[in-house]
Amino acid sequence: MKAMILAAGRGERMRPLTDTCPKPLLKVRGRPLIVWQILNLVRAGITDIVINHAHLGHMIEQALGTGEQFGARILYSPEAQALETAGGIANARHLLGEEPFIAVSGDIYTPHFDYTELISALEDNDLWGNPLPTDQRDVAWLYLVKNPPFHPHGDFALHNFSLANEGEEKLTFANIGIYRPQMFDGITPGEHAKLGSLLREYAARGQIGGDIYRGQWHNVGTIEQLEELNLPPGGNRP
Repeated sequence: MKAMILAAGRGERMRPLTDTCPKPLLKVRGRPLIVWQILNLVRAGITDIVINHAHLGHMIEQALGTGEQFGARILYSPEAQALETAGGIANARHLLGEEPFIAVSGDIYTPHFDYTELISALEDNDLWGNPLPTDQRDVAWLYLVKNPPFHPHGDFALHNFSLANEGEEKLTFANIGIYRPQMFDGITPGEHAKLGSLLREYAARGQIGGDIYRGQWHNVGTIEQLEELNLPPGGNRP
């Protein structure tokens, strides 16, 4: 199985830090955010990794190289201008192949995430081992988290491990999931496209599965948040 780390964002809210450093290379606990994800993937046996980049992308390639230092094999999908999440994935289809792949944002902090739980999430059979018709198979399987303060209304409801656009209690997409590549067939390489609208389209059809991730998860979006994550245990901000 292959994985893609999305690393093309500009990180506007993290300026001025991101004026001279791509956001995925900002460090938490002495390690770049993107490296936490690489190591988690490698620990799960997922060593073929594709990384897209745009803003200061050369710095990402310089820092990570071929991935050998992490036990990985890294290929890059450069973008002259960031193509958004779905656009970035579609642009890298030739590197990802035709089997389901994992995609994760390069700027989230999940130090203990276990990717082995995702590997078999998109099974093609029902509970009794019978093959499912193509139009009944999930095209993606996502993790959701408790709504953070910056996103109080959430993204999707969860009913019996199936995502829905409407529901009494919505949760936030954790930016971690596994996808069938055919999901992106309608996006031309080089086209700008957001993942959210594509996910909502398939969720309306009942073709996206998911579960709640209850481990440590942070979408690092502000300098203050980055500073708090780097405080020593029991430390307080000055």
